[in-house]
Amino acid sequence: KRYMNCDLAQFMTPAEGSNVSFAGQYPEDFLIDPHPDQLPAWHLIGGKDLIDAAELDGTEPNDGYPVLLRDWIQRDGLQCLKIKLRGNDPDWDYERIIQVGKISLEHDVTWLTADFNCTVTEPGYVNDILDRLVKEHPRIYGMILYVEQPFPYDLEKNRIDVHSVSARKPLFMDESAHDWQMLRLGRSLGWTGVALKTCKTQTGALLSLCWAKAHGMTLMVQDLTNPMLAQIPHLLLAAHAGTIMGVETNSMQFYPDASIPEAAVHPGVYRRLNGRVDLSSIQGPGFGYRIDSIKRTLPPAAATW
Repeated sequence: KRYMNCDLAQFMTPAEGSNVSFAGQYPEDFLIDPHPDQLPAWHLIGGKDLIDAAELDGTEPNDGYPVLLRDWIQRDGLQCLKIKLRGNDPDWDYERIIQVGKISLEHDVTWLTADFNCTVTEPGYVNDILDRLVKEHPRIYGMILYVEQPFPYDLEKNRIDVHSVSARKPLFMDESAHDWQMLRLGRSLGWTGVALKTCKTQTGALLSLCWAKAHGMTLMVQDLTNPMLAQIPHLLLAAHAGTIMGVETNSMQFYPDASIPEAAVHPGVYRRLNGRVDLSSIQGPGFGYRIDSIKRTLPPAAATW
């Protein structure tokens, strides 16, 4: 409050018909303080990621990092897996969920989420997969914590009523969650959760966080592969937001060596251990980068003014 000269009512308006008011409310009223020092970490399983040893063909990298899903689970102690799906091939999507689900059960993974990646155009596509799962694989169905962004990201052009999907599982906006106005539209269509990302700006993420919480929507913080210093505000947003379950973090999957200088100061931020990231090294002013302790050598400036 001491850093703002007006309340949230100057920036946002509530949903019509709600009893929400932002008068006298500030971002700090919606943040977790003190935040937890550890968060469950979600691992991303891409559509072309290798699931089973039978898929190996000898061209895989030999760089000391895991290739197969089982190896990632064992090395990092993963408890939360995000499954990227196609959204236009129901048989493939269903089998992919079953494949990952069975491996998860073998290794005591707790949670799954299904990301249909904006390619679905009819709620029945998702409903049919979920209904088939609950009948044929109820344990795997129960592990699905939420469903992420099945439908096209432009909600204004694609005003699909999704209440039937969110009646089955929490339904999270991701690509559609540009700002709080889109949250307001999404909520009216039946979306029940919001995935925040720092790449959409810290200010936008905070305003969306406040609007969503005020209206009873659940939060998650998703990754756009944040390496180096970008990982720190990403994790802090999740820690202060109070998410449905931890944070998605995948820079250690896709380019782990990019953050070696930062990891020397913040080891728990850049390595998932026992299925968690550890924020306890983040201290000091601002985002707690401890920038003076990070020995990163920068290349020569491309230009100066």
